Amino acid sequence: MEADARVEVIQALIPLALMHVEEELQAEVERLVGPRYGRGEDDAGLVRWGRQRGSVFLQDQKVPVMVPRVRDRREGQEVSLAVYRSLQAPRQMDRTLMLRVLRGLSCRSYEETAAAVPEALGLSPSTVSRRFIKATARKLREMMERDLSGHDFVALVMDGKGFGRDSEMVTALGITLAGKKVVLGFIETATENERVCSEFLRSLVDRGLACEKGLLVVLDGAKGLRKAVKRVFGGCALVQRCQWHKRENVVGYLPKSRRPAMRRQLQRAYKQPLWEDAKAALLGLKKELALQNQSAARSLEEGLEETLTLHRLGLFEELGTSLKTTNTIESLHSLLGSRTDKVDRWRNSNQRQRWVAAALLDMEPGLRRIKGCHHLPALRYAIQADLNLVKQPTLKSA
Repeated sequence: MEADARVEVIQALIPLALMHVEEELQAEVERLVGPRYGRGEDDAGLVRWGRQRGSVFLQDQKVPVMVPRVRDRREGQEVSLAVYRSLQAPRQMDRTLMLRVLRGLSCRSYEETAAAVPEALGLSPSTVSRRFIKATARKLREMMERDLSGHDFVALVMDGKGFGRDSEMVTALGITLAGKKVVLGFIETATENERVCSEFLRSLVDRGLACEKGLLVVLDGAKGLRKAVKRVFGGCALVQRCQWHKRENVVGYLPKSRRPAMRRQLQRAYKQPLWEDAKAALLGLKKELALQNQSAARSLEEGLEETLTLHRLGLFEELGTSLKTTNTIESLHSLLGSRTDKVDRWRNSNQRQRWVAAALLDMEPGLRRIKGCHHLPALRYAIQADLNLVKQPTLKSA
């Protein structure tokens, strides 16, 4: 235990660690052989046997050192040093390489830029690539297989992010009853169609995602996602349509000169705290839009009730900042883009999925709780009451 702790410290202190490596090696030699020039060394079984060139890892840097040798005269063989063996094993090297590559250091430039001390030997691009593939493959397996049954989810936010021309990653972000954000997983698809999204949601259920207590599912306007939620969760989920997407879809039908004014009007309508007032304001705007552009009016009417789910549950003021839009997962995708958008060409699906899984798991510990998280128990109760999931007390007959 003590030796392992000392090795950990040595490997963490770059470049000062290099100064102490030789001291640790010499200390082990002295423990085995005794003090240099000490009496009785010639009669001992273990003796010093010169030095040889070697190398150790300090974090993920391979550094050349001169290694003292010890020989067992009685057995006629060399004795390996425990400290040297420990320092030859790169501790968490794959993880360090993975994070460096994800955060902007390419495999080709690693050898020139990653060296922490002038004496570092560096690692070849092929070595970096192999280790990165190995590390990200583990992260992909962890993402797709980890158990979700230990979390109590009250909300689910879903949206897609494009990767190249023909690929999209649909990601699911769970919100626990305590407000913690948990990346549930993702699926690669060309479009957000019902069949693919249904399979994705079923895989989450198979891994432990429970919906029996009721879920609020926050979506954009994708019909495939909406149908998948209904098919998989049935009567255990309510949908909150993203108000931002609805607003932009509506104003997209109007001339550019009219968009700012209508955008402000829609925003004011959605900001009404009461469901009756917000709905009345939106229906009034629908009549106004019908005179300007009937397609815009139909766009506003489509799914209008589901854009007001939080209003109807009476929790818009408390949780609207976090759950009236898909901004929670849009922010996650923005962070993901900072890791992946620099890739000019994705070679294959496996590469895309490995990068996405590794990046999401790396970012997850830094995700903050949603605003208004102390109101989530009230959201749970409101969902259950709306969906008749609350068990009514039974009256005992006299």
